[in-house]
Parts: sequence; C-alpha cells; structure tokens
Amino acid sequence: MDEKEENQKINIEELQKDLEDCKAKCEEYLNGWKRERADFLNYKKDEMERIGQLAKYANEEIILKIIPILDNIYLAETHVPEEFKNHEWTKGFQQIKNQLCDFLSKEGIEPIEVMGKEFDPNLMESVGEIVGDPTSHKTDTVVEEVQRGYTMCGKLIRPAKVKVTK
Repeated sequence: MDEKEENQKINIEELQKDLEDCKAKCEEYLNGWKRERADFLNYKKDEMERIGQLAKYANEEIILKIIPILDNIYLAETHVPEEFKNHEWTKGFQQIKNQLCDFLSKEGIEPIEVMGKEFDPNLMESVGEIVGDPTSHKTDTVVEEVQRGYTMCGKLIRPAKVKVTK
C-alpha cells in the first residue's frame, strides 16, 4: 500500500468513526426529545385535571353564602303555624325552597344524611350530648341535627352539627 491509499484508509476510518459518533448523538437527541415530549404530554394532562378541579370548586364560595339562606328557610318551615300549612303563600315558600335545593343539587351539592347514624368526625361536628335510653340507641348515635352539613362533588364543604347519645 502506498501512502495515498493509507491516507484514504485512515480518512475512511475517521469518517466511519465520525459517522458512528453522529449516529450516537442523533439517537441521544431523539431519545431526549421523546422524553421531553412525554413529560410535556403528562404536564398537559395534569394541568387539564387541575383546571377541571378549579372549575368544579370555583362556585364553592358562593355556595357557602347560599347555604345559610337555605338553613333559614328550613328553620322558618318548622315554625309555620298549623293553620297556614296549606295556605298559598306557604306553598309558594315551599316552591322557592325546592328550586333552591334543585339548584344546589345541579351544582353537585348534597346534604349529609346523619339522623340515626353513628357519629363520623369526618362529616360531623358534635355540639352536644343527650342522655337517652340505653336500649333505644347505641352510644355516639346521632339523635338531633342542629345544622345540616353538605358535600360538593364528594368534598366536605360544611360539616353537620349534631347531638349524639351519651
């Protein structure tokens, strides 16, 4: 082999080495791009879930302002004199209450059912104890609902205030 052929052989070997290096870098860059693309898609999915959660609970503050109005309606309902129970005004009042309850239900607001159930500190707040007949109720059974509790799409927004047996 003469010097020219040897230089060409070295040149080819260098070019092959450079080509292998370029292929390795290309593969590394492609894999990096794929990882970043996957990370971006995961980020995008997480952000969509977060925005969905924000939208779901965006009305919570206004709902918490409406619930005391409903509490007052329930309280007024218990004090309607017997002679007015079938009066047209009382029926209109009931219709307003029903519309408010339907609105809250459509917004994902559900009352917490507590009467006769065992006290659950995750959903209820005990505001008193009542000594009762030990044969009629187990200990820590809810016997009176002082203030209704509510959940919003499964999330507690106001605990029920209850009295339990001692």
